[in-house]
Amino acid sequence: MPIMPDNDNSPEEPLVFVIIGKAYENESDEEGVEIHVMLRAPDDDTAVREALNALAEEGFFQADLDQIGTLTDVPDEEPHASAYQGALEGEVSIIRFG
Repeated sequence: MPIMPDNDNSPEEPLVFVIIGKAYENESDEEGVEIHVMLRAPDDDTAVREALNALAEEGFFQADLDQIGTLTDVPDEEPHASAYQGALEGEVSIIRFG
């Protein structure tokens, strides 16, 4: 049986994403709260969808997601270090600022 080369460019393990934005708790909330969402997902579309679902479950009415990226190193400082560990365990971590 011939072995076919693996041309799939997707990573072996799901990536840990960090999504930065602002979330609003109700329609009259003009200020919002700065957030970082950390989670594991196979791609950025899935990461955004899961982040929005988690924010809705936490009672946020709306969110403006400004940036998305993948983490290449384990964060040193809290609360990101704990959130990263949670993401590795399959949790969606929401870090609120302010």
